[in-house]
Amino acid sequence: MNNQNLLYEIGITLVKGIGSITARQVVNTLGDVSSLFTEKKRLLERIPGISHKIISEIQNPEVLRRAEKEIAFINKSNIKPLFFTDKDYPDKLKDCIDAPVMLYFKGDCNFNTDKSISIVGTRNATNYGKEIIEALMKDISEQYPNIIIFSGLAYGIDIAAHKAALKHNVSTVGVLAHGLDRIYPLVHRNTAIEMISNGGLLTDFISETNPDRQNFIKRNRIVAGISDCTIIIESAEKGGALITASIADSYNKDVFAFPGKVTDPYSIGCNKLIKNKKASLITCADDLIREMNWGEQLEKPKNIQRPLFPDLSQEEQSIVDYLTNKDSAHVNNMSIDLNLPMSKLSPLLFELEMKGVVRCIPGGQYQL
Repeated sequence: MNNQNLLYEIGITLVKGIGSITARQVVNTLGDVSSLFTEKKRLLERIPGISHKIISEIQNPEVLRRAEKEIAFINKSNIKPLFFTDKDYPDKLKDCIDAPVMLYFKGDCNFNTDKSISIVGTRNATNYGKEIIEALMKDISEQYPNIIIFSGLAYGIDIAAHKAALKHNVSTVGVLAHGLDRIYPLVHRNTAIEMISNGGLLTDFISETNPDRQNFIKRNRIVAGISDCTIIIESAEKGGALITASIADSYNKDVFAFPGKVTDPYSIGCNKLIKNKKASLITCADDLIREMNWGEQLEKPKNIQRPLFPDLSQEEQSIVDYLTNKDSAHVNNMSIDLNLPMSKLSPLLFELEMKGVVRCIPGGQYQL
């Protein structure tokens, strides 16, 4: 671990006025985060989004002093820092526009495994919800033993998901709303310790950060973005699970919900998501596997002669060229590889669908 680079990587997250989006822009502009702290003021003034006030915050010596303190804690506690340019940073989270530039992880887990699920729900889980989790985990672990289960280590559905994953020997990661110097709630400490050897604990908060209310909402964006899909199991009409579902949808991630009785207060949220087409209804692992296209691979489409296609614009043709010789491609990867923002890519894909050139298949994938 290069402590000098890490000093600046942590430092940029501590500068008041620089959020995740601006931090990425700064690193992409400078090419090296250290330049933010070593360049002269007149050069910093040329960086888009960096005001005179932010420059004063960058030059505040307390920023790097606090970063040095965090490095000492990291080294002492065997914590792995993950900057967004690191190869071990979660690829699926990296695609999200406001993903944290720095994560802190304690455990043993490959975030970039093939398949992963986020499971969230009410803190007042009923037997119905716990039975769903147990059945889901049993079936999914038998077919995909290398899958990762993400949740928030909270009461109710979260902790039930973590425990079921451990029971069936599946890696599970708790995303925390505080630093790694504590466990909250404390009653889940033993489960958290067990998770470290088969999964782990993940946060974007430095040590000594309290589990304040606003941090849980901020934490939800990691839960929503770090996996292939999010499953809601029991939710009241309002709550953090619905916020996570909304964030996942904004990231163009698949969202699923288990339905419940219309008279059950902790099924109202799930039923509403399904009713408003904000989540797909599933009742078992097989439903999830089918919807995510995780079963047998679809037969590879036969090569189609380009002359059969209608007249295409240059951008439409670039999408066709990209998909040629691919079984399918996820829309997020297409956006990155083709350097097309989602606001521009989505209507182009829609036009190609209308022309019969591409089709959308489950899991946010497109193919010719």
